[in-house]
Amino acid sequence: MIAANPRIRDLPPSLLAQRFSEASVTLDYGAALVRVRTVLKPFVRDFQRVYGAFFLAEKADFADFHIEVCSGKGLRAILGPQSRFLIDGIQPFDPFPREQALPHFEWGVNWCFGQRFNQHVLLHAGVLALGERGVIMAAPPGSGKSTLTAAMMLRGFRLLSDEFGVLCPRTGQLWPMLKPVALKNRSIDVIRAYTDEAILGPVYGGTRKGDVVHLAPDEASVDARRLPARPRLVLFPRFREGAALTTRRLPSEEAFARLAFNSFNYGLLGRISFHAVADVIDACSAYELEYSRLDEAIECLRAMLSESTVAMAAA
Repeated sequence: MIAANPRIRDLPPSLLAQRFSEASVTLDYGAALVRVRTVLKPFVRDFQRVYGAFFLAEKADFADFHIEVCSGKGLRAILGPQSRFLIDGIQPFDPFPREQALPHFEWGVNWCFGQRFNQHVLLHAGVLALGERGVIMAAPPGSGKSTLTAAMMLRGFRLLSDEFGVLCPRTGQLWPMLKPVALKNRSIDVIRAYTDEAILGPVYGGTRKGDVVHLAPDEASVDARRLPARPRLVLFPRFREGAALTTRRLPSEEAFARLAFNSFNYGLLGRISFHAVADVIDACSAYELEYSRLDEAIECLRAMLSESTVAMAAA
């Protein structure tokens, strides 16, 4: 017997495929609801693995985004099976190979959030929390941000997002936008060797970003997807092979500029985003961190978070 509100991993694949074909799968990411329709079997198979801890909710009356992942059209669909990503019936970018339907969906959803979710300030950052204490990690591609984000979740931090720091300008809280963590190229082997507890999807080779694997969010993060966190620490991490762990406390003006730069919609929201980011910098300690060993970086981060919390309590 299937539970009234089962986790996606517990469903018979045939039932999940049926729900997808009826457009009755609504994903609760925390800050947003996304309704999905598809009949592509590779997508359903891979989705069930990396979204396994999520719940299959009843069809909601409202969703922020209505998405379809469907087959290609015409002669190209016959010569090379494709997946197309549609938002509200519109195809915003080129098709992918059908076997890459899941990364196509993941990148497409990220595009939707970045383009259309402007009621919040969207920081390009990994966000995690211990209890209600939030950590914002902002860094350019290649800095090791996603690898460190993944390792922190696997060491007991609650994952809010690998990609979007959803900052509410009214309350100053960080809302989860919980999705699988996209690991690329070398990061795949690093996390695979890091722990046997990591639930990883298949390797998608030769994508537009190289080899890609998705790390499934854990149950604790999924169960807390409606719980916001309060910013307590801002971190700009950088991985360097063989480097000794080093930290540098950032002055407020530098931390503000770097965090504002790592935002999807800072310029669009103008004064709203200026005040929201300024409030974060006022409330948080900010550091630059260079590391080569994940566990050493995580323990340093825990200490920073504790010190920041003590300082806030004393202020």
